[in-house]
Amino acid sequence: MDPQVLRSLSYGMYIVSAARNGILNGQVANSVFQVCSQPPVVAACINRQNLTHEFIEASGAFSVSVLEQDTPLSFIGRFGFRSGRDLDKFEGVEHRMGSTGAPVVVEHAVGYLETRVVDRLEVGTHTIFVGRLVDGAPLTDRPPMTYAYYHHVKGGKSPKTAPTYLPEREHP
Repeated sequence: MDPQVLRSLSYGMYIVSAARNGILNGQVANSVFQVCSQPPVVAACINRQNLTHEFIEASGAFSVSVLEQDTPLSFIGRFGFRSGRDLDKFEGVEHRMGSTGAPVVVEHAVGYLETRVVDRLEVGTHTIFVGRLVDGAPLTDRPPMTYAYYHHVKGGKSPKTAPTYLPEREHP
């Protein structure tokens, strides 16, 4: 089997956020998907080593901000390649507090979802958190960023904690 075939699956680019004891944290995620429409439910796949995972577990809520196609790599890097254990990712970032207490990133977002966790599934290194929508809205009509666009146009990489991480191939 060649795991590179997994790169042909389609994903978006999101910031999944949560709060615990008044501290905010969020991370870039690409494995967010709608589970059903009645009631509206989404799922987010989060590495158990990530601080965001701890915050979602503690709070029972998370938000998802859908990133716009033109989001700068530096913004993605802030949420995707830095740990909230080392810096306040929300300092200087436009956001608001949601009704669940989860922060909602509005900077570079085309829309947001806010959820309460209703179920979870442990899968290898990750947890799939299933959340029922309690709020959400489009913010702009700009195109959302796809994971393919992030890789092929922007030249973005995946951190080792991403569910879609594959080592880069050696090219002869």
